[in-house]
Amino acid sequence: MTGPAPLATESQAAVHTEAASLGPPSERILVVRLGAMGDILHGMPAIAALRSANPKVKIGWLVEERWAELLCSHEEERLSTCSQRKPLVDWVHTANFSVWRGALFSGKSWREMRQCLHEVRAMHYDVALDLQGAIRSAIAARLSGADSRIGSARPREAPARLLYTLSTLPEGRHVVEHALSLASSLAGKPLPHVDTPLPHDLAIEAWAEQLHTKLHGRPLAILNPGAGWGAKCWPAESYGSVAKALSDRGMAVLVNHGPREEDLARAVSVASCNQALPLKCSVGELIALTRRTSLFIGGDTGPMHLAASLHVPVVALFGPTQPERNGPYGTRSIVLRSPQSVLNSSHTNRPDEGLISIEPTAVIEAADRLLGGVGA
Repeated sequence: MTGPAPLATESQAAVHTEAASLGPPSERILVVRLGAMGDILHGMPAIAALRSANPKVKIGWLVEERWAELLCSHEEERLSTCSQRKPLVDWVHTANFSVWRGALFSGKSWREMRQCLHEVRAMHYDVALDLQGAIRSAIAARLSGADSRIGSARPREAPARLLYTLSTLPEGRHVVEHALSLASSLAGKPLPHVDTPLPHDLAIEAWAEQLHTKLHGRPLAILNPGAGWGAKCWPAESYGSVAKALSDRGMAVLVNHGPREEDLARAVSVASCNQALPLKCSVGELIALTRRTSLFIGGDTGPMHLAASLHVPVVALFGPTQPERNGPYGTRSIVLRSPQSVLNSSHTNRPDEGLISIEPTAVIEAADRLLGGVGA
């Protein structure tokens, strides 16, 4: 086995961009974007554009198990033919890197890793496209067996670049545009933004419709108070005030929450005078509910990016992260960010004073502008 490709200079990366182009229709491409939810959603339009540019190309995606429903509704269909329940890619391969890393001496971990590796290599991918830019995603691309491995010339973790055979400079300000530029280097031409097809499962859609009926068919608003780290969170009491105002306008308000966020969701509900309904659901259920939603309010989180992907109007509350890079993309939106907020990617739980200072009245005014007075 040959060693990793030498580190490319930026000028070399530009040459590599020209050299990387789609081959014959039988070419197989493996996308490596393991997580998290928002990051996967940011990469999906690029793959939709790549598929649109050459429908005959076969595409697989390596993803963390917990996010697989963004690509395929049902586990048993991950390696079967494309359908409404798996509309974007031909094959979905799942990994549990977060679990394996914490249990490296477990026999189960090693069995699962071998099984994943065998499944990926059995597809005989020609190209691996690393949309994550991390060391572990670059290693996964290398282990896939693909002869060509394409990634960013400015990856999130610099050593990842050593494992690429081709690298390209990301273009644009938003991460959606970065992914599009990587896919464009593979296509050999600029690719336009293409709407992302998300799984559509009839049983899950029926569940969402039934829930909406129980809420008397009122316009839905989803509030998402949680986030990947504490500094990105707006206070529960402020969300509660907004929820009550939306309820007074005739909307049904749902408080989406994930594991270990039950107390946070209850706090929002209490602050809303119990007008907001806490709801914990699967990724597939959240997709179906968001399709029926008239308004989404939340921070820089995966559910916010899901709402944007489905063209739901978004009020986005930003603090330590950069809206130009990570804001809602492709939908009507209003981003609120205080000048007091300071960019910080350290994943701290220390509250962001600028974010906390945003008043509920500003959020309600933004919501009214997006809704155009619905329910008023």
